[in-house]
Amino acid sequence: MKIKDILFASFTASVLMIGNTSCSDSFLNEKMYSSYGTDVADVNAKILGIHYKVGCILGYSGNQGYPGIWQVGTDVGAPGDTQGVENPFYRYAELNSENAGVSYLWTMLYDIINCSNQIITAEEENGDKALVAEAKFFRAWAYNQLVTGWGDVPLVIESATTPRTDYVREAVTEIDKVIEEDLVYAVENLPEVTALAKESRISKDAARQLAGETYLRIGMRDNSYFKKAEDVLTPIIEGGQYKLISGRYGKYTGDPGDYYHDMFRWGNQRRSEGNTEGIWTFEMEYNASVSGGTIDNPQQRRNWVPAFHKLDGMVNADSIGGRGNGRLRLSNYVKYGLFEEEGDIRNSNFNIRRVMWYNKPDFSMEIGLDADGWQVEKDKGIRNITIKTGDQVIPHKGDTLNVFYPHTTKWGGYDVTDDFGYALVKDFPMMRFAETYLLRAEARFRQGNTQGAADDINVLRDRAFQEYRQNNPSAGKVTADMIDINFILDERIRELVGEENRRFTLMRTGELDNRVSMMLNSWNELDNSKKLSGFDANKHTLLPIPLTEIQLNKDAVLEQNPGY
Repeated sequence: MKIKDILFASFTASVLMIGNTSCSDSFLNEKMYSSYGTDVADVNAKILGIHYKVGCILGYSGNQGYPGIWQVGTDVGAPGDTQGVENPFYRYAELNSENAGVSYLWTMLYDIINCSNQIITAEEENGDKALVAEAKFFRAWAYNQLVTGWGDVPLVIESATTPRTDYVREAVTEIDKVIEEDLVYAVENLPEVTALAKESRISKDAARQLAGETYLRIGMRDNSYFKKAEDVLTPIIEGGQYKLISGRYGKYTGDPGDYYHDMFRWGNQRRSEGNTEGIWTFEMEYNASVSGGTIDNPQQRRNWVPAFHKLDGMVNADSIGGRGNGRLRLSNYVKYGLFEEEGDIRNSNFNIRRVMWYNKPDFSMEIGLDADGWQVEKDKGIRNITIKTGDQVIPHKGDTLNVFYPHTTKWGGYDVTDDFGYALVKDFPMMRFAETYLLRAEARFRQGNTQGAADDINVLRDRAFQEYRQNNPSAGKVTADMIDINFILDERIRELVGEENRRFTLMRTGELDNRVSMMLNSWNELDNSKKLSGFDANKHTLLPIPLTEIQLNKDAVLEQNPGY
């Protein structure tokens, strides 16, 4: 839905004050390709409209580099062949209040809030409590991101039917009260995961997981919330509804792979497909049960998968993740320093792909090799060799910036009807059981219970090292004295790289400054334009309020964050 289709008056009116246009008129007047059909109750249809808007965030393609904003310039991501919108997030001095990606997320989050408010206002007294709870979940989900990213923001808890231009920022403490109230209601009134009308809908455990993350953030100013975080997460772990994947399953058991890789392959990602870790999986496919189809053109593959199509001897295929553009690379820290222990399945070549083989049929070519083993033109190196189909790929040195480098395979995917690979048709793992352990480990650590934190992390490591331990029984085991926030953040990368919004994780934990500083010492680029620079802890630990919001809010001062 384009902004011009909402309200003509102003950007602020369209974001914070869109009224009843955004949630029902534009989306619900179109034919719904959902299995719910056209006779669905109006409030239920409005909930589906909120799911659709979440999909708009996930599938946004107006700026192809948008997924990189949340990874690049952190301890996880380095720039590849960037599109542009993500550049100010590693060249931090360029970040300003007109960044299109920041403005887009702000817009969509307030759009979700307004849609949620419509349902809550209309249905809270006499409506279906489960549907109201789902709306409150989404309002909390949106506000949690807003306060994590921007700090104090306007608080809107009633449906806006007319434009307003007098918004002011509300203190995070006040917004957190609304978030907590919404999540308590959601936990009480949402169905169990086994009772969902459709498996992609929001369950009681999804609300618990969001509450756990929220309470950890609040705990940074009120440490009593660390206990609340642990308490709200424990029922997910002890409830018996989820299980860490520890064996091959699903459609691809006859293919090369491993059980961790299986979770992220198309057709294996849902509970009904055997994924026992899925707490909230957003369905993104043709004729999806919630969204009614692929929403926009998700760009995650184009960001995370290198541009293999530029290599002689390579053709697009599912086995190599389809056609990527190499916009986003893993940082040197992740590629070369994070997986120090041998045997971690999360670092297998199926999961962090470091080695590939030429796959073009009947391919053969003579190349040169330089002294370091990089490919050069024939007769330009120290010796010539012939490469052919099935041989290990030998890249040029310059390929490491865009074409060939270690990368997570979580966003690989191939659609034979779209060889060019513009859109990625694949589910999004929004909440996974493995993260529940990581969140509870963090909550326990914050309370001084390092042994409890180690116990939770060891559950994940028992799964990750289980095969290697057949000959190395203690491989991967951690002890209480190893646990600190840096270890927990590192373990989150090992388990969740490519899944979590890394920037928001570091902002939530107050560690963005420390982790960026750590990266400055390990950043080594062939291209100076790709170097991390300009980070200011007094400025960049919060995002800028979109300039148009401030300019059009003419009847009150909507203050900008410091430094912007």
